[in-house]
Amino acid sequence: MAFEPPQRLARALGETAPEGDDWLEKLPRAAQQAVALRELTVERVQVPGGRSSLVVLVRQPDGTPAVLKLAPPRARPESERAALRHWDGLGAVQLLEPVAAGGVLLLERLHPDVSLRSLPEAKALLEAAGTLRRLWVEPPGDDAAPRFETVAERTGRQAEAMRASAATAPQAAPLVDAALAVRAELLAAPPEHRLLHGTFRQSKVLAGERSPWLAVGPDPVVGECAFDLARLVRDRVEDLIASPSGAATTRRRVKRLAESLDVDQERLRGWTLFRAVESGVRALRVGRPKDAELLLEFAGWL
Repeated sequence: MAFEPPQRLARALGETAPEGDDWLEKLPRAAQQAVALRELTVERVQVPGGRSSLVVLVRQPDGTPAVLKLAPPRARPESERAALRHWDGLGAVQLLEPVAAGGVLLLERLHPDVSLRSLPEAKALLEAAGTLRRLWVEPPGDDAAPRFETVAERTGRQAEAMRASAATAPQAAPLVDAALAVRAELLAAPPEHRLLHGTFRQSKVLAGERSPWLAVGPDPVVGECAFDLARLVRDRVEDLIASPSGAATTRRRVKRLAESLDVDQERLRGWTLFRAVESGVRALRVGRPKDAELLLEFAGWL
């Protein structure tokens, strides 16, 4: 079977590929080798799939359904493996192969076409909050455990890119200044130190068999819970922007999510602002002006 990357994956990785990166060109061969090594039977490549990895629906030699995931080093697959191993299936997809190499993960099969986005908004947010509650645990304390990136480190890299982009996008400069200021305030006194999903949103929670909803695709980071929750606030942003009451709805969502998960409302608002501006400026940088416009308008409501 041919393992050509779906267009969505090729486009997304093409936007961020460093000079000389040939991971996409080598992907079909790498997928064939991973399948052969594990004696898997391939059903199909998941389309449209994700923006950072190839997802293949497979069966193990005993017939058990599974998912084979291949990701480039810049997507930090080994960090994902370490987080999934630490959660051990609690709130997240189960890792079936604790040790591997080459950015290959063998995972429990969920229902890939059924995410929280299939639910009405209120129900989706309720289930999302319940999933996050299970994921927010103490990070591994063992000295031998992998070290996860911190919120300060990740947002520090992002802040540098935001400053550089703002110099060539003056329309975004006021929001960038506001986002960088609020980041500095938030990092001065973080209230807790938890293992976070890192990229949590409704589409990252899929229906399962052993549990109704399980998170997939973490880009784990260690820090305060409000950082993780912030990405969820802007879910279905296109619907919010299209609504005449979008700004009011956004403020109510911040309040409701903060209360449901015992997160400080102002800290959640602050991280939501930072993450929306960061995503908007990045969209400008890679040539997605429509996405940037949506995100920056949303950020302006905060």
